[in-house]
Amino acid sequence: MTMAVIGMTTGPIDVGAMIEAAKQPETGALVSFVGTVRDDGIECLELETFEDAASADLRAIADEAVAKFGLRSVDIVHRHGKLAVGETIVLIIAGAGHRKEAFSGCEYIIDRIKEFVPIWKKEYTKSGTRWVEGHD
Repeated sequence: MTMAVIGMTTGPIDVGAMIEAAKQPETGALVSFVGTVRDDGIECLELETFEDAASADLRAIADEAVAKFGLRSVDIVHRHGKLAVGETIVLIIAGAGHRKEAFSGCEYIIDRIKEFVPIWKKEYTKSGTRWVEGHD
């Protein structure tokens, strides 16, 4: 696997720059997933995490995806802190020799993140706040 960006951040994610950086001569397909804060009647979203544990889990998921789908590169950046509607929450870039492996790997990664990475969501609305239970 080529060098990748994997981890948590409080700052904005530069999607375009990361996709450009992920391009490699041996990679024929890059599939990206960009998760954003959607307007569900919320004013903003707050994400809390155990950063070290979450980063380690993201690395483990990347390794799983490489082994399972033969990916040549994986980038995963997940935000935490307060985010406004429209901001990027997570960026996943799966690079492979062919599109099928890249699509499958990218979907696998987001599903695994939702399964067990310690990231919790709190929604802020006009009527108050609430923690989002479970996974999508």
